[in-house]
Amino acid sequence: MREVPPPTAPYEFLLSLDQTIRPLLDALEIVQAAASALGRHLQVNRCAYADVESDLDTFNLTGDYNDGVPSAVGRYRFSEFGAECLRLMRLGQPYIVEDSETDPRSQSVLASYRHMQIRSVICVPLLKAGKFSAAMAVHQIRPRRWRQEEVDLVQLVASRCWESLERGRVARELRELNQNLQRQALVLAEELTRAERQFAQLVAGVTDAAIYMLDANGRVTSWNPGAERIKGYSAGEIIGRHFSEFYTKEDRAKGLPARSLSLVASAGKFEGEGWRVRKDGSRFWASVLIDPIYGPDRQLVGYAKVTRDMTERRLIQEQLNQAQKMEAIGQLTGGVAHDFNNLLTVILGNLDTVQRRSAAGDERSQRAIEHASRGAERAAALTHQLLAFARRQPLNPKPTGVNQLVTTLLELIRRTLPEGISVQSRLSAGVGQVSVDANQMESALLNLAVNARDAMEGQGTLSIETHQVDVNADEALRLGDLEPGLHAVICVTDTGAGMSSEVIARAFDPFFTTKPVGQGTGLGLSQVFGFVKQSGGTVKLLSEVGHGTTVKIYLPRVDAESTVRPERHRDAPRGASNETVLVVEDEEDVRSYSIECLEELGFSVLYAADGPSALRLIDAHPEIRLLFTDVGLPHMNGRELAEKVRLVRPELPVLFTTGYAQDAMFQQGQLDENAELLTKPFNRSQLAERIRQLLDA
Repeated sequence: MREVPPPTAPYEFLLSLDQTIRPLLDALEIVQAAASALGRHLQVNRCAYADVESDLDTFNLTGDYNDGVPSAVGRYRFSEFGAECLRLMRLGQPYIVEDSETDPRSQSVLASYRHMQIRSVICVPLLKAGKFSAAMAVHQIRPRRWRQEEVDLVQLVASRCWESLERGRVARELRELNQNLQRQALVLAEELTRAERQFAQLVAGVTDAAIYMLDANGRVTSWNPGAERIKGYSAGEIIGRHFSEFYTKEDRAKGLPARSLSLVASAGKFEGEGWRVRKDGSRFWASVLIDPIYGPDRQLVGYAKVTRDMTERRLIQEQLNQAQKMEAIGQLTGGVAHDFNNLLTVILGNLDTVQRRSAAGDERSQRAIEHASRGAERAAALTHQLLAFARRQPLNPKPTGVNQLVTTLLELIRRTLPEGISVQSRLSAGVGQVSVDANQMESALLNLAVNARDAMEGQGTLSIETHQVDVNADEALRLGDLEPGLHAVICVTDTGAGMSSEVIARAFDPFFTTKPVGQGTGLGLSQVFGFVKQSGGTVKLLSEVGHGTTVKIYLPRVDAESTVRPERHRDAPRGASNETVLVVEDEEDVRSYSIECLEELGFSVLYAADGPSALRLIDAHPEIRLLFTDVGLPHMNGRELAEKVRLVRPELPVLFTTGYAQDAMFQQGQLDENAELLTKPFNRSQLAERIRQLLDA
């Protein structure tokens, strides 16, 4: 099976770097811009890029970034920094020192390190076509333990810097060459021959861009090594064939090849981006520039064409756009859910009140109330799904035993699935605890079980396994936004139809579904992914068409005893008149409903519409036994109110309620001691149970 982890990388930094250096042509400006961007990003004292001379020891440092140290621009030798430095550079391996004062490799040349104020360093070589061509280094004036991702980032920036220098060199030389060709078309044939020879040498030396020529009819007349590398054709295979073969079938059907040449003839050039096809049929995103070539009589004789493979840059841009889209959807969803959950609290709460107070024998009224309640509960479930994929759902994470949670859920899964599906489990000892909202974790696993049922069409085997893994830094980076360390893994495997690579790529997208219209919302996997990411973990899919699917959930281990979930009361627990609850809620209808429920249960109630009013009541009424507050309040939010109350009443229990977890409120971490979270919409029994639980603790 093929693993498809969610992609992770410093995409925003790399994209910003590309946008900064791409327009530059001057070598010193490119080096200075790249060194400054990397130096500030890694927060080092110096960052420098150097060209290596033919002896593979001498290097010229033409520009650098400095913070608190003098510039190091000048000419040096790698051997001045130790024989091991020179050896690794020539082998194409990074040279990393965390403390030059203690590293045995630098003791014989310690004076060089001290002279340049280098205490720790990363130096990476850059090999192009097998030749040691350049190097990039970052320096620190104090000891520093370098992470592998920092070493990898220096290597990436060095490569981009070299590519930009080459691109600038090629662009300058091509511009100069075009000018020369136009001038030399009017002079002697001998000079034209010399220019053509120079052009051929230049083009042959470029491997990172496809540079070739077309005749006036669009047929290939020359082909450089970069074109062979990018497009896959050798010169013998492609010269004489029409350049439209590089276009997709769809673009050829639209006449785009002919249109691009027509634009060159009319506008003087063509510049654009689009999908192109390699010899093996694979596609790549190309940046294309076409310039006209004129003869001595100013008649068009052909075209000069430059193509660059921009697939990686496009992928970075798409991933950034996707992240921004999800953030925007999350903010929109959160705002709607906040208001909608307030409405549902009032609707469901009052339906519960009407049902309890209506005549027991009035079946029509009871049935109507039940229908209305089910509709409102479905609306609440849909709101919960929307918040889950947007990672805005309010969570109440507690240390929870993984095997205990799965064991409790297995019987429910067996009852949910048809008899034709066998449910198996393999739970490894020592998996331990994770910090999750147990209710939402159960919902996520049930969601996966239902997806598996649909994929198996009622016949097959569903397996649930648990085990523990120790994720190192490299694996954490590959899995995506995961902290290194011990993790519990829950694997849900089915023997269903499996997924194609195209479906896998979109499986976590909200509203994407392969089910017929009306049989799925497309929020299932996106809800699971959103909940797990919000809980500090990640989800990985392994699937092939015809070979089933495995969903792996990674959650960080916690060293704590699992929390025993309290049993639910059949009847709402009662309060006493000497138990005073302060209700703080800015929505009048929700506040009225909460007050009515608490008074009906026997509690004494005080209320306020905002934080400052609540603080005044706390000062004036020492008999208050519990604070019940909404998170989203005007003037000060619920968390800020609770923090101010704890300064004067540290023992006072706090029950938060919310329908939308803003990032600043509950960022994957435990609530304070003696505090709980009640999500909206809630009913009378849920409110009573949470308050009773806090008061009796």
